[in-house]
Amino acid sequence: MSDTTHTAFDFQSREPFWQAEWKQRNVFAVPDVPPADRPKYYVLEMFPYPSGQLHVGHVRNYTLGDVVARYKRARGFSVLHPMGWDAFGLPAENAARERNVHPGKWTMENIATMRGTLQRLGFSLDWDREIATCLPEYYGKQQKLFLDMLAGGLVERRDSSVNWDPVDETVLANEQVVEGRGWRSGALIEKKVLSQWFLKITKFAQPLLDTLGQLDRWPERVRTMQERWIGRSEGARVRFALHSPPSGFDIDLDGIEVFTTRPDTLFGLSFVGIAADHPLAAKVARTNPAAAEFIEECRRLGTSEEVIEAAEKRGFDTGLRVSNPLNPDQTAPVWIANFVLMDYGTGAVFGCPCGDQRDLDFAHKYDLAVPQVLLPAGEDAETFRVSRKAVSGEATLYNSGFLDGLAVAVAKKTVIERLEGMGVGHGVVNWRLRDWGISRQRYWGCPIPIIHCEKCGAVPVPDDQLPVVLPEDVTFDRPGNPLDHHPTWKHVSCPSCGSAATRETDTFDTFVDSSWYFARFTSPHALTPTVPAAADGWLPVDQYIGGIEHAILHLLYARFFTRAMHETGHLGLDEPFDGLFTQGMVTHESYKDGANWLYPEEVERRGDVVVRRDTGTPIQVGRSEKMSKSKRNTVSPVEIIERFGADTARWFVLSDSPPERDMEWTASGVAAAARFGQRLHRLVSAVAAADPIDSAHGSAGDDLRRATHRAIAAVTEALEAFTPNVAVARLHELTSALAEAQGKEGTGFAAARREAASALCLLSAPMMPHLAEDMMAVLEPGGELVVDRAWPEAQDEWLAVQSVTIGVQVLGKLRGTIQVPPDAPKDDVLAAAKAEPNVARALEGKRLVKEIHVPNRIVNFVVAG
Repeated sequence: MSDTTHTAFDFQSREPFWQAEWKQRNVFAVPDVPPADRPKYYVLEMFPYPSGQLHVGHVRNYTLGDVVARYKRARGFSVLHPMGWDAFGLPAENAARERNVHPGKWTMENIATMRGTLQRLGFSLDWDREIATCLPEYYGKQQKLFLDMLAGGLVERRDSSVNWDPVDETVLANEQVVEGRGWRSGALIEKKVLSQWFLKITKFAQPLLDTLGQLDRWPERVRTMQERWIGRSEGARVRFALHSPPSGFDIDLDGIEVFTTRPDTLFGLSFVGIAADHPLAAKVARTNPAAAEFIEECRRLGTSEEVIEAAEKRGFDTGLRVSNPLNPDQTAPVWIANFVLMDYGTGAVFGCPCGDQRDLDFAHKYDLAVPQVLLPAGEDAETFRVSRKAVSGEATLYNSGFLDGLAVAVAKKTVIERLEGMGVGHGVVNWRLRDWGISRQRYWGCPIPIIHCEKCGAVPVPDDQLPVVLPEDVTFDRPGNPLDHHPTWKHVSCPSCGSAATRETDTFDTFVDSSWYFARFTSPHALTPTVPAAADGWLPVDQYIGGIEHAILHLLYARFFTRAMHETGHLGLDEPFDGLFTQGMVTHESYKDGANWLYPEEVERRGDVVVRRDTGTPIQVGRSEKMSKSKRNTVSPVEIIERFGADTARWFVLSDSPPERDMEWTASGVAAAARFGQRLHRLVSAVAAADPIDSAHGSAGDDLRRATHRAIAAVTEALEAFTPNVAVARLHELTSALAEAQGKEGTGFAAARREAASALCLLSAPMMPHLAEDMMAVLEPGGELVVDRAWPEAQDEWLAVQSVTIGVQVLGKLRGTIQVPPDAPKDDVLAAAKAEPNVARALEGKRLVKEIHVPNRIVNFVVAG
């Protein structure tokens, strides 16, 4: 082992040295089946997309996971801590078009770059388990999962209306349509019906909802978001007949079925609203140019629910009217409304302004009727009127025929029974959740293993022909899917009848790739998607870490996939992640010189002014916000590693704030972290040089021993609670206590200093592993690696509080303090308080009126004269 007697930490040589030691000893590798003699712990951070460079947000995410992994390993757990790459996706195709480079080459080069940075950061990863979703070894097993789900009735192919970009010739998600145009091409989006593959996630809607309550180690915010996304609502489907429809309208066909959660308010009918892409709206538009123009405006608005919710509520009167099924004499107009979604319920709603604020605002805007049907508790039916605020909360029905006087819950049940008896409606449970459309018209994705035959239909690719591998000789010189344009790849024989057939040229949504990777990590080299003993042994993931932005889609899809894999025999559990932690973002100030954004390294702070380094010109400083390439407020982890070392970067991202909150990246904070690391190394080196290993304990070192064991207990508690920032603070305190004890003489000081120094090595190891190894090698030359040592245990005898400090007041003014044993008898405390010199002088010559004693906290003497 090279010399480690220096007092400064030479991170440029020592960090690579310790990384090589760990690698040579293969200390982070674990078997596919967890050993029976130790508890297992599976910690996983959401794997990255290989964009080319890690950013400091990655550093925070993976450092948090590494702290958990190293801590649990020291506590005796067998820890699975793998890494891989979410490697398919549109950015690689864009790079292929823009840079004339194959997506595979671009992706693998990026992986190599990012892998190198992760390794330089010293993360305790089992690199033998590395996976990349773009490799056939991974996606071939994914194709097998898909076919097993198809055989199990969890997949279907059906026609679906999609957002079609005519320039890029691909389907866009609702969120990719901005003001009616494709987010990348800018082309006006068309509605197109395509045959798409769907995973039947709705089959599991109820269990996915029910088990949210059992995920007690998930953030409440995430569970709430998933609950709303799944969106269970009870109500009724009600059919409204068209009233005196114009010529050409088929009454049976053109009646409108609505879904409502408030069937009790049917007598409050003011209007029926239909979505812009409702079939009835299309029929109206064929003969009404104004309706067609309004529908087009709705499409330009966009199709994401968030955009529609935020937009001004607008409508178009179709001229049609419907009859109220409970009161045929009551009719109401049919409006095309921009706030009605075709993919929720039936694509039609009935408006009751009395009981819904959105409906009330719409009715006021277009001067529609506001029937009074809900009477709040305590109001008089003769005088109460809804004006600008809809009724919410407890109410009874009135002006509602057979429902008059009923509470809302009873009225709902009553009206559903009446509708069912009339044959014009029925009670239903509606779900906001929709089956997952997984077809994408892209090259750089997992091929869907289906062959289309004119005679046999859609035929699964036989298992012995998996994987279906992407062709490499593709071109990106024309719009659309390169797989469609390939001269040979899609032309095959039907596996069933041998006739000429074609491969499915759509590829999987990349969310499929990330919906089961955590299971593949348990046996990444197996010939089957999973190995039961490995998957059931390691899963569920004990601690999953990632951003809140994945709260809905990724996490919900992963939960669905786990259930689907259970149902098809690949997993033995239903929930993939026992614990979930969502870390905050890393933010940075932005800098601007006129119209030009500047990188942080292009500026410097001179006193209270920030200037350009090259010219000294003052610049504009923006608020601290999420790092982005467009504003150039990014920081390269590689630059931080090279300038300060990996442990400095790790320590800083842990120390600034609680990990669930956003943290600001500052140059001063990084420099302070670097100084602390050097201070700590010098301090431990000084102990190693001055205090013999075999020093004896004695009473002189008791205070430092107490500080050491309290730090052990506090850091342990902080890491168990996932508050590494608190652990950092306690380590700062112990470091200061050790520094204060330096040079002091007396029996026990040397041993206490060595104990504190050893504890600092072990306690800091999850956060600063390279520094910890180096310090321990100085403290105990030739000793065991820190990574192989057990976590220190706090001894109860040193945790007990020896005394408490009590403030002593006279007439409410603090006159002194005393040290007494905890819970000391009142008489002893009062006697000690009166004997305190300043207190004694304040009491001299005074008549004691009252003695106030708050145990372990304060004494107050009330005096007179």
